[in-house]
Amino acid sequence: MSFSIFLDFGVGLLLGCVGGVFGIGGGLIAIPVLVWFFGMDQQLAQGTALIMIAPNVILGFWRYKQRNPIDLKSALLLGLSSIVSTYVTAKYASMLDSKTLSVVFACFLIGLSAFLLFELRPQKEKILPSRELPQNWLSVLGLISGVFSGLFTVGGGLIVAPFLTNFFGIKRQTTAQGLALATVSPGAIVALLAYSSAGKVNWDMGIPLALGGMLSISWGVALAHRLPERLLRLLFSCLLFFAALMLF
Repeated sequence: MSFSIFLDFGVGLLLGCVGGVFGIGGGLIAIPVLVWFFGMDQQLAQGTALIMIAPNVILGFWRYKQRNPIDLKSALLLGLSSIVSTYVTAKYASMLDSKTLSVVFACFLIGLSAFLLFELRPQKEKILPSRELPQNWLSVLGLISGVFSGLFTVGGGLIVAPFLTNFFGIKRQTTAQGLALATVSPGAIVALLAYSSAGKVNWDMGIPLALGGMLSISWGVALAHRLPERLLRLLFSCLLFFAALMLF
């Protein structure tokens, strides 16, 4: 039992650091790791990963806020608007066939990876005028992200960051990742409640994962601010693709 706890804690350390680098709370990799190495079905893996995701995304957001000019009003609007759609889709996802959900999740990761790689193609540099975030569309983005968070636990954060950089005038990748964490923070708690009520959470494994992740996520955030933004996006795309391959 003690070895298992230390193993889970060590895995949480690694996943927390990775989550800090890419602004996803470690949940993206936690799910395929729990499926592939620990033999969980997709729903149980997602529910267990949420134990680590919920505190890590809150802590990660706070660390990104300390290093980036993140508008708290925008963060609050994104987070609150995602709650309702997160809960509804999380309840639905907990009842889906596990293999079907796993394949859909993998396809989602591959599609997002391809999109991010497409955005890295060489193109003429354009100077865009500075503009304030359109508050009315942020609530729509929050609702959409909640659907993906409910289905895939980490999907909302993966959707928000590229949308903010491509359509909302956010120029810094780290700022977008901080806002993405703000979006999924309340939704992660709501989704955890939904998966727990459906009996799709392994608390004995999830709590050591969460403790390890909370200890190391700040290291990942610090590393993210030392990496070139183009490299950060490239590594993020490769991570998405690798996670999808693990699920397939």
